[in-house]
This record gives sequence, structure tokens and C-alpha cells, in this order.
Amino acid sequence: MEVSSAPTREAIEAAAGIISTPEMKYGEREIREGKLITFPNPRPGRRFDVEISLPEFTCKCPFSGYPDFATIYLKYVPNERVVELKALKLYINSFRDRYISHEESVNQILDDIIAACDPLEVTIKGDFTPRGNVHTVITVNHTKEN
Repeated sequence: MEVSSAPTREAIEAAAGIISTPEMKYGEREIREGKLITFPNPRPGRRFDVEISLPEFTCKCPFSGYPDFATIYLKYVPNERVVELKALKLYINSFRDRYISHEESVNQILDDIIAACDPLEVTIKGDFTPRGNVHTVITVNHTKEN
């Protein structure tokens, strides 16, 4: 009598053509290689809001090395380009191992969104989970000059 067992993670990845090494898994490679990708605005000339929440943001405190957790809220009015969501997710995940302050991380996200898609308006809000009885919310805005 033959006994079947569940396939291993390695077998599933091999069948899917995914190559993982002990040093870096395929998801880690995607995150490391991740960059903000955009596509043409499907309704140029029409003002509309895009609101995205990213509830699993993490980074590391540059002073203590402790992990920081936040929900990042992104609200923007597209100009000619729109941010692709999977690329945004991988980009946000790239902060996971970075030693960066709350203030700098939110400002960096704003700078990168502006560079990627040049929105008419954008607001980034980082709502950081309390640590040591301190709750921090960082909000940055940008409006394109005419």
C-alpha cells in the first residue's frame, strides 16, 4: 500500500519554476528588486481620488533597532500616471529591514510617489503602533504647482 504525503515547499517551488536559495527566498528577491511601477491614467483630465491603506508597514528604529509597525495611508489625485498596486506592496515591504525614523520613512514614501507618478495632489499618513506609551502619526502633503 502506497502512502502519499503532502508536497514539500521545495517541491512546490520547483514545480512552479521558482528558484529559492537558503540565502534568499523568491519573495525576498521580489521585495529587494521592487520599485514603484506606474501605468497610464485611464481617465486623464478627470480628477479622482485614489485611497490606499497598507496596514503591515514595518521598519526598524535607527536608534534601538526595535521593529516599528504602522499603517500607511496613501491618498492621491493622479496626473498622467497611476501606481500599480503589487509594485506598491513590494515597495512598502522594502522598508522592513531599513533603519529609518518614522518621520523619514513617511517623507521618503512621499518623495518616491512624487518621483514615480507626479500626482496632482498626494497625502501620506503613517499611523505608527504605540511603543513605550508613545503613539506617533506623521502626515505629509504635496500639491503639484501649475
